[in-house]
Order: sequence, then structure tokens, then C-alpha cells
Amino acid sequence: MNSVDSSQQDLVSIGKKKFNSRLILGTGKYRNFQEAKNSINNSGCEIVTVAVRRAQNAKIKRELNLMDCLNWSKLWLLPNTAGCETVEEAIRIAILGRELSKYLGQEDNTFIKLEIIPDPYYLFPDPIATLKAAEYLVKKGFVVLPYISPDPVLAKQLEEIGCATVMPLGSPIGSGQGLQNLLNLKIIIENANIPVIIDAGIGTASEASKAMEMGASAVLLNTAIARSSSPIKMAFSMKLAVQSGRLAYLAGRMISSIRPQFSSPNKGILD
Repeated sequence: MNSVDSSQQDLVSIGKKKFNSRLILGTGKYRNFQEAKNSINNSGCEIVTVAVRRAQNAKIKRELNLMDCLNWSKLWLLPNTAGCETVEEAIRIAILGRELSKYLGQEDNTFIKLEIIPDPYYLFPDPIATLKAAEYLVKKGFVVLPYISPDPVLAKQLEEIGCATVMPLGSPIGSGQGLQNLLNLKIIIENANIPVIIDAGIGTASEASKAMEMGASAVLLNTAIARSSSPIKMAFSMKLAVQSGRLAYLAGRMISSIRPQFSSPNKGILD
């Protein structure tokens, strides 16, 4: 890397793992396995999240599917508890997720993306159930990445009980509405001592870049890529957007001013 792009030194730490890429991808909603594989590879991501319930239903030892297509020596699995509605369900699926990681050869992988969503219409995560499940899983040695609404109080509580990150939504999952909760997201980022990963709602590259410019540690995407006209191109676009937004954040934005200012000096101008 050259002196301008310092991303090699700018690693994101989650638990005891360090990653170069600040883009995390999901695996759902793609038209086929090959499109998903190519999009993931084109994104340069290092963490891929997989719904454990869906993986359970796949015949992963006999049929060609995404789990077999990806190179897990270069990717880190983030099992998730999507589809769970209660604390008990989420804990059971988290334990299965740990076994799935072992099946892929990642013996030391205890990562779990914690999602508990009882509302089938608006799909907002349950804050109370999330906090209870997170506390249990942290005590059991899991590296917990909880998906939450942009609630600064809940985010701090999850940090205090030992979660590795917090993952507030930018807008409702799969909606593509972008960052609709800017104030709360900024408060969460400003007060966090753990990585803040914006998860859900991002629809295009400029929104991913905006999340990173705010100081988010990473973004997690799925629908924005999988449901675009060209997922492979969109995946590469998201890669560049996350890198650009992160570099802009590190560079520091200029101070905005009400009054315009000359871009060139006005001294020494010939009459």
C-alpha cells in the first residue's frame, strides 16, 4: 500500500481477530450461487454472514451450494440467528452456528451475529430479548455482534456486558432507505469503545461511504448488492465506497462555513 492508502495499517478488531476489509456481506437473495460467489470475491470482504437456519436446510455435504463455493481459508464465517423470535431460539441457533464454523475448519471461531426479531411486519429487533441473549452468550464465550435499532442506551448496555460490537440499523432491513437515523447513529459512534457496524438499510455506494465518513467501523450489506441489476459490479462499488469513506473519515472533513471563501489568495493580484 502507498502512503495515501494506509488501510493495511488501519485494521478493524473484532474480539481477538483483526481484519483489513471493513465491508461485511450477507449471502441471501442472490439469483444463484455463482453470482453470490463472484460478488463476495469482487467485494474484497473478509467476513461473510450466513443464516444458520438456512444452512441447516441445505444438504451441505452432497449438493453444490454457497457454503462449498467459498474459500473459507480466506473468509471468516459470521453465523447469524436470523429467523429467531425468542431468547431460547437464538441461543440454540448460536450453538449450532459454532458447530457450523467448526465444520468449515474454523475451530476457534465463536463469532455470532445475534438477531431476535419477533415482529414479522416491521422486522425491528427485540431490545430486551437481545440484551438477555447477548449476556448469556458472552458468558458462554461467544464473540457477540448484536443487531439492534439505533438506540444509544441499549448500545452502551451491550458494550458494558461484553459484546464485541454493536450493529445498529441505518433503516429497516432490506428497505434500501439509507441512513434514516443519523443523530442516533452519531451518538452511538461517539460513545462506543467497541466497533460500530452499520447493518441494514443501505441501498447504494454513496450511503455506505456516508456511514464510514461518520466514523462507523464497518458496514454490513446484503440486499443492496444481491438485488441490484449487476451484483458483481455493485459489490466492487461497495468495496471502493467503504474504503473511500474510511479514508475521508481519517483525513478529517474541512470545517463548513456560512460565508464563501476564496480558493486562491487575494494578495499580490495585479491591477
